[in-house]
Amino acid sequence: MRAVVGLWRWRHNPLCRATDLTEAWVALAALLLICLAAPATGWVAGALTNASLQQSARLQQEQRHPVTARVLDPAGGTRARDAGPAGDHRPRRPVAAQWTAPDGTRRTGTLTTSPAGAAPGDTFRIWTDDRGRPVDRPLTAATARDHAVLAGIGTMLLTAGLVEAVRRTVVRGLVRRRYERLDRAWARSGPDWGRTGAGG
Repeated sequence: MRAVVGLWRWRHNPLCRATDLTEAWVALAALLLICLAAPATGWVAGALTNASLQQSARLQQEQRHPVTARVLDPAGGTRARDAGPAGDHRPRRPVAAQWTAPDGTRRTGTLTTSPAGAAPGDTFRIWTDDRGRPVDRPLTAATARDHAVLAGIGTMLLTAGLVEAVRRTVVRGLVRRRYERLDRAWARSGPDWGRTGAGG
């Protein structure tokens, strides 16, 4: 980005090469894109993601219902360490349980519950769909918003990184062109270097 600082000073400098001026303009364009386009892209991506996730959260909250399940007896099997509500990492184990579906029918099945020492007769809350099948907890509006913010930030950083990668690629090409011109100029004047009467 140092090329941007001297952009206006170089315009009338006889030592300024065309590639210097091009590099400065490329750096200025990249700076503007990183400062303006990257945040705008991140905001748009975040807003679109938020709208989609909020709609999914509303649908899940309409279609998923909290019910109380009652432990019948341990179902056997190994204990697992699953993430429960709010990042809870308590040991969980499968149990045979009974619950009432939203349509009023009784259901029985194997569920995982926390704490691991659940005894017959203990109750715990689960989420079911309209048919009474156990499902994951519905997405909340706050969680959807958090995911959308992360998506927006990720998109902004990705856009800024892409702009910087393009800038570096262009500058690398300009530097290579400078060296090629320098090599050609040296090839023309090199054989006469240091010779008297060679017009130097």
